[in-house]
Amino acid sequence: MKLEKVIEGLDVISIKGDINLDIANIEYDSRKVIEGTLFVCVKGFTVDGHKFIDSAIEKGAKAFLVEEDIDIQGYTFIRVENTRKSMAKVADNFCNHPSEKLGVIGVTGTNGKTSITTFLSEILKLNSNKVGLIGTIKIFDGEKEVSSNSTTPESVDLQKTFNNMLDNGCDYCAMEVSSHSLALNRVDETKFKLGLFTNLTPDHLDFHRDLDDYRDAKERLFYKTTLANIINIDDEGGKKIYENIKNLGTPCYTYGIDTKSDFMAKDIKIDAAGVSYRLITPTYEEVIFVPVPGRFTVYNTLAVIAACYMLDIPRGVFQEALRTTGGVAGRFEVVPNNKGINVIVDYAHTPDALENVLKTAKEFAKGNIITVFGCGGDRDKSKRPLMGKIGQEFSDICFVTSDNPRTEDPKLIIEDILKGLDQKNKNYRVVVDRKEAIEEAIKFAKKDDIVIIAGKGHENYQIIGKTKYHFDDKEIAKECLN
Repeated sequence: MKLEKVIEGLDVISIKGDINLDIANIEYDSRKVIEGTLFVCVKGFTVDGHKFIDSAIEKGAKAFLVEEDIDIQGYTFIRVENTRKSMAKVADNFCNHPSEKLGVIGVTGTNGKTSITTFLSEILKLNSNKVGLIGTIKIFDGEKEVSSNSTTPESVDLQKTFNNMLDNGCDYCAMEVSSHSLALNRVDETKFKLGLFTNLTPDHLDFHRDLDDYRDAKERLFYKTTLANIINIDDEGGKKIYENIKNLGTPCYTYGIDTKSDFMAKDIKIDAAGVSYRLITPTYEEVIFVPVPGRFTVYNTLAVIAACYMLDIPRGVFQEALRTTGGVAGRFEVVPNNKGINVIVDYAHTPDALENVLKTAKEFAKGNIITVFGCGGDRDKSKRPLMGKIGQEFSDICFVTSDNPRTEDPKLIIEDILKGLDQKNKNYRVVVDRKEAIEEAIKFAKKDDIVIIAGKGHENYQIIGKTKYHFDDKEIAKECLN
């Protein structure tokens, strides 16, 4: 594609060089540059892409999107105010606006995104649709599956993935949309068919100024949709978003349990086998069963069903898909064993998610609830004492341990967690090494006890310093049980 076409619609400050060049690729990572690349120099939090111009030239870059005044003979420099924002535009142009031809369903909120996109993917497949998936665990383009590095990819990677999905015959893409991606312009040029909001609880406050700023970032999704927006009206953040967007041109629908809404669940029953409830929609009622215990499952499936309703998917299809679902890796995932101990691995790494998981366990607990949890390093510190308070309050005994400490001292992270615990109540133990904490918790457990291993879920690594080491909660639990 000609560079002139690639930069169409950009608010350009200046151009130095030839814009009649043929562009073969767009990259923001100099290591991926090939001959004929437009290299986007992004000023990140730790690295400035402008410092890699020489490296990109060596690898074959011919043109550069920059924020600084740069002039090197024989190369083209397009200067803009914000290269990250402009990158979304050039990526969309270069890939011929793929999201306009794909049914992109965006899901945002603190918790539930992975479960909802997974359920939607299963339902759409059962409905004979080919579906791509973008999220925390993996990216699937209709043919190939790769592990995710972040919940929502950078705009260049995102638009290329959409293009691959179209090439592979996908009709839809079920996509997790993080607050980071909305704040950092990754999805700026993406056209969403549906937008779904799950809930808002304190998280990522190391990145966002406060909870209002976090909510405002989430809200941006709902100005990018064409068919409908679907909002959890039981959630305080959801109520505020609904008030702000309800009069937009895109129709807005609500779901909930406690508040009158378009899609509601009544007569809810929760036990170890799963959840059942009476679904109420604008036009019919139906009984739903999902083999994943928890009130959060009710909310997640209500959002999914509302999306199916908007897409005219027959109720028999989504009923069957939900009834037979295998659940989501690392989300209330049971570790099978013959010891009579219920061992459950869950990704819960926010106060709200941890409370939901522990309350769910209490619904069917016959014995003690034993919880293993920690908090990630180099992340929002304000949630650490909250996690400690919740872990202690809803457990018979909890083991406070490491999560992904990253560059922080694990012992100092644990000290922050312990500030939320009642020190007089001796129903907790500190075991810094996560493997040892899991081993001790399982050894402590007796028949009918429930051991919740929270925080890492599907992750098969632990980040210590800046290095990723292989670490899988499920593997370690299985070893202990055997």
